[in-house]
Amino acid sequence: MAAFLHIRRFGLYLLAFCLAATSAMAQAAGRLDETPRIAVISAFEPEVAILRGALGETARHSVNGVEFLTGTLQGKPVLVFLSGVSMINAAMNTQLSLDRFNVTHIVFSGVAGGVNPGLHIGDVTVVERWGQYLETVAALENEPGRYDAMGVGGDVDAPGFGMFFTRPVMVRNAAQPALHEKFWFDVDPGLLETARRIQDLELKDCDARGQCLTHRPELVVGGNGVSGPVFVDNPALREHLHEAFQANVVDMESAACAMVAYSNGVPFIAFRSLSDLAGGGDGAGEVHTFLNLAAENSTRVLMAFLKAWQ
Repeated sequence: MAAFLHIRRFGLYLLAFCLAATSAMAQAAGRLDETPRIAVISAFEPEVAILRGALGETARHSVNGVEFLTGTLQGKPVLVFLSGVSMINAAMNTQLSLDRFNVTHIVFSGVAGGVNPGLHIGDVTVVERWGQYLETVAALENEPGRYDAMGVGGDVDAPGFGMFFTRPVMVRNAAQPALHEKFWFDVDPGLLETARRIQDLELKDCDARGQCLTHRPELVVGGNGVSGPVFVDNPALREHLHEAFQANVVDMESAACAMVAYSNGVPFIAFRSLSDLAGGGDGAGEVHTFLNLAAENSTRVLMAFLKAWQ
């Protein structure tokens, strides 16, 4: 186990070095736009389609095949782009946006799975902090059902899920240049306060095909969110994420963006509308049924947030 941890830590140091080198090369290539802008990020096409239609004063840029749109939303200068699905895409392209544009804030808008039994499809969550629950050690099983988690390291106050025990990630920033362990990444308190001020916002409960929810969706501000490179459609894992991390929501990108924001000292917040219940619903395939409705609700909250932001 000790040898494994040394190898793993060396890999993290090497990854940090490579990311720093890549960032330095990108900065040397020069910025494509000097206007201070809010980066508005979504993971895949249905989430960003509505934003493209609302964007004013649009200009297009392409970097490494990623399309970046500059323009305005609610009178605010923004940079709109797709991160791509999952953690590595989200981290890589968020950093790319910081290197090539003058990004002052990072806002993520998209869909996610609900793991808090008190939430429903169509609700929009704005959590206070994000963690990477699949940064784990696969522990040695000493006997059936009993695992040796020694050597996991870090301080993550959460039980294991079978052989998997969550540990912090290694990170650094200008304020703390030495590598240090961190699990929770807080969203910016000022941005969160702006989200709390959103009132009288009508969220959709029926989609364009006439499929309707059984309740009126709500905006829920507060609580925790977790991210990992797995689409969750499993009742046991859903229950674990809620109980172990007191999570409201699970997705595949937000914690990665939050970590990049922390490393660069850029304020971050995420709006996530529930397209499914991560295996806790009445039937399979919920995400395909309510994806577009959830994406529109997330966008409605984003637009209200930008309007309220002073």
